[in-house]
Amino acid sequence: MCPEVGKAAPTRFTFKADDYVALIAVLTLERRDMQRDRVFALMEACFVTFLWSSSYILVKIGLTQLSPLILVSLRYIAGSVVLVTLAVLRGEIPPLKDLGTILKLSVLGFSGYTMAQGLQCLGLFYLPAVSVTFILNFTPIIVLILGGLFLQEYPTRLQVAGITLVMAGAYLFFQDPFSEVSLTGVAITLLSGFGWAAYLVLSRRLFIKTKASLLGSTAFSMGFGTVLMAVGAYAFEGLPVVSPSSWGIILWLGVTNTALAFFLWNHALQKLEAFEISILQNTMLVQISLLSWVFLGEPLTPRKGLSMLLVFAGVLLVQLKKLK
Repeated sequence: MCPEVGKAAPTRFTFKADDYVALIAVLTLERRDMQRDRVFALMEACFVTFLWSSSYILVKIGLTQLSPLILVSLRYIAGSVVLVTLAVLRGEIPPLKDLGTILKLSVLGFSGYTMAQGLQCLGLFYLPAVSVTFILNFTPIIVLILGGLFLQEYPTRLQVAGITLVMAGAYLFFQDPFSEVSLTGVAITLLSGFGWAAYLVLSRRLFIKTKASLLGSTAFSMGFGTVLMAVGAYAFEGLPVVSPSSWGIILWLGVTNTALAFFLWNHALQKLEAFEISILQNTMLVQISLLSWVFLGEPLTPRKGLSMLLVFAGVLLVQLKKLK
């Protein structure tokens, strides 16, 4: 049969061998770039966990002169002032006239700072520190659930095995974590963990769904949350008297372990899934134990050593799948 008059013959695309080679090269380079970004994000997050681990040593010293709620409030006030000032100077102020933006930043501030940090301090009033830390080590489970619901981020079987190892290591690390049970304290601490989990998931969603400024979002969400925390601290404890040595600890915690740390943490959160970055926080068990052994002379028992190995192996499994 003859082709119909007036109709052009269909265009046929043919790939030569060089085209395939070029396509494979481009895909390989893109994969390498993604892997490089991921490794850099992991390094950032691990550095932040080290900063937060060192906070425990400094906070332990600071608590000899200040109450937990006052110390955490002053720390976050210092951090907020630094970040907000930088955001203003760099012109990275979120559109605060937009009600939606204010609502998002307020929710982030309330969940990540007022709830997560403020309620953690309140939990310490009802429970021993070992019980609070034990409960918060299971926060990645909440992150995993919320991440599946709101981000559609699901772990592989290898990552589930890694998370299980981390949880087992956390359980082994704490001997009799509930020697003094207070249901009020447990509930408050669980709310603190839920607040932090919500902050991670909502921040991750904000960064991957919108073009929100990293510096501006971090600064103003911290500012909103800190205002509520500071109001609560003043209502319960009034204005504190702070010694020069305490101001040194507060400023270091505020500038380095809060402002810098949260900026780097949120930067890493742009590349890592919420449950992946959350599980990295459990390595703080290992880091705090080593730092306490070196600087505070606290004993490092074989039981703790085994639990630390389990946590480290579990965290490695969670990250291993994506690094291949």
